[in-house]
Amino acid sequence: MIKRNTIQRAMVLDAVNKLKCHATADEVYQIVVNEHPNISKGTVYRNLNQLAEMGEIRKIEVPGNADRFDHRCHDHYHARCLKCGKVFDVEMDYIKDLEKQIKDAHGFQFSGHDLMFKGICPDCQKKEK
Repeated sequence: MIKRNTIQRAMVLDAVNKLKCHATADEVYQIVVNEHPNISKGTVYRNLNQLAEMGEIRKIEVPGNADRFDHRCHDHYHARCLKCGKVFDVEMDYIKDLEKQIKDAHGFQFSGHDLMFKGICPDCQKKEK
């Protein structure tokens, strides 16, 4: 059983790397099922979460929308289009230790941060014109 999971995990990782975007679990599933029709959606979802826990991919939680999975694991920021919902990388320096600037932590012990900018992507801007 361990070997089977390793093969399935490799297939899921390969799909995330092929997509090279901030794919939803459904988008990853569509890539995997095209090549391996017998794989279940649950298997793909489970392996995506395991890969994220292992640090092989990055899980991006998008409030009100489906989680996204990023092939780039280094600390960086994202922007979400308010029209189409796509998620993009934002090219800016990562602010290390941003949590230390919090004035009242309300008892939290912070372990890091995610930052999601929002706006309208270039494709959706063109459609509006």
